[in-house]
Amino acid sequence: MAVGASGLLIPHTAMAVAAPQSEKKLALLNLHTGESLSTTFCSTQGYQAESLAEINQLLRDHRNNKQCTMNIELLELLFDLRRVLDTNKPFHVISAYRSPETNKMLSQKSSGVAKKSLHMQGMAIDIRVPGVDLKDLHAAALALQGGGVGLYSKSNFVHLDVGRVRRWGT
Repeated sequence: MAVGASGLLIPHTAMAVAAPQSEKKLALLNLHTGESLSTTFCSTQGYQAESLAEINQLLRDHRNNKQCTMNIELLELLFDLRRVLDTNKPFHVISAYRSPETNKMLSQKSSGVAKKSLHMQGMAIDIRVPGVDLKDLHAAALALQGGGVGLYSKSNFVHLDVGRVRRWGT
């Protein structure tokens, strides 16, 4: 038995469940800025503030340099996707956070941009992975059931979000 933070006796197995079992790493390349990052966003001690800040900076709206706090569930989904794909290659990021101004401008130009896009809340990302067929990336993302998954074959990317589970695209 171990003594937990509250002074209660907690079995060692319960302590092990509460703490992350391994490091969680992501590699990202922002295709618009050329910036790249390979970082451990979660260690056995928990989420790493400095790493999360670097991720927020890399995934900012490249049109006006505004950024937001990216949703942890989205980062966890990307980590899970990386494991399912069994790759260490960086996610090539087409779009992540979008400021309301950018989203409005894009939605006026294209019917494919949602007016209330989850990109504006840091809950969505558009990606591809070098060496991974787009349909395989799409299938792996769908299998995770982590939120919305859109296939954009003509533009060569997959959209992921942590909203309700749904799918679209060809």
